[in-house]
Amino acid sequence: MSSEFGIVIHGGAGTILRMSLTAELEAQYRERLQASLAAGYEILEKGGGGLDAVCAAVNVMENSPLFNAGKGAVFTHEGHNEQDASVMDGRTLECGGVASVKRIKNPVDLARLVMEKSEHVLLCGEGAEAFATKYNIDLVDADYFYTDMRWNQLQKALEKEKHLKTDYSQLDHTPDDKHGTVGAVALDKEGNLAAATSSGGMTNKRFSRIGDSPIIGAGNYANNSTCAVSTTGHGEFFMRCLTAYDVSAMMEYKQMTLTEAAEIAIVEKLTRLGGTGGLIAIDRQGDIALPFNTPGMYRGYRLANDEPAVAIFKE
Repeated sequence: MSSEFGIVIHGGAGTILRMSLTAELEAQYRERLQASLAAGYEILEKGGGGLDAVCAAVNVMENSPLFNAGKGAVFTHEGHNEQDASVMDGRTLECGGVASVKRIKNPVDLARLVMEKSEHVLLCGEGAEAFATKYNIDLVDADYFYTDMRWNQLQKALEKEKHLKTDYSQLDHTPDDKHGTVGAVALDKEGNLAAATSSGGMTNKRFSRIGDSPIIGAGNYANNSTCAVSTTGHGEFFMRCLTAYDVSAMMEYKQMTLTEAAEIAIVEKLTRLGGTGGLIAIDRQGDIALPFNTPGMYRGYRLANDEPAVAIFKE
């Protein structure tokens, strides 16, 4: 499925079943996935850069309460929203990330700012927000992230924790929690690859837990020599496997195709450790891969001069 340029997106992978989504909610997800693709593809079609495209696509999902990123971020044990994000430019291998930010409307934009305006790769917490104000990124009140759905998810997790008598941090990929990390990868007309990932983490997480989303090589990677990758799922396993970089490494050092490398990374390596999730990827020829080992993954792609395609279930 080679293409001159294109974009691929994901909105989370997990136990996503037809029986657990109403027709109305499914339609809402498909509409937002289409809108995300449209925002990124329009930039690519006009000759814009891959980095602009992936950030625009992720912004659409960050601004929707449907996904566990930005507006739809889940709550921590203390009742806060702590968000992570990262971006990477495949042309220069420059990258940037933010972790545990609480007042940034679009964390992926701040991650890009870290990449472009600082000598660092990863900033976190209050320091990242101080950096944001230095460059006139507007901070939002905590109330911006509040939704009844997410708050109720936290209350259910807290109640379950009482009965279990142990910490109960809940991945946002269970039958009752059909939302997750968002991401996008793109190939632009100049042949440059880019990746972006954004996440609200885990419901009821403690101690400012940080997952794979802001970690370059785990939740995000892009290299013009190989591919661009964004992952979604149980972050601790993606960090142990360095999944995003692993796809690139298998292509570079073992001369695997994108499809071969992506399938091995998810279906073999991640699954062998007990991890769940998936990834999206595009290579320098415009080939794409979207493997996952869960019942569903919110996903979509649009390649040059072709119609957009979105999917949710394992079809």
